[in-house]
Amino acid sequence: MASLLIKDLPAELHDQLKESARRNRRSMNRQTIVLLEKALEDEAPVKLPSAAKGRFPITDPFLQKAKRAGRS
Repeated sequence: MASLLIKDLPAELHDQLKESARRNRRSMNRQTIVLLEKALEDEAPVKLPSAAKGRFPITDPFLQKAKRAGRS
């Protein structure tokens, strides 16, 4: 399972997380996971704009060709 290190967590936020974990009878780690899951399930997927007329997708071959052309 992956790990996450949070640096520079404000003391007040740490205290809130600790209290929230205590109220819910969870470890701070478990409470953090629950809160992250809840926050991310409510997040709407990002909608990318459709390609404008006359534009084309940038492909790897296109980028390679552009790199070679820029070096000549």
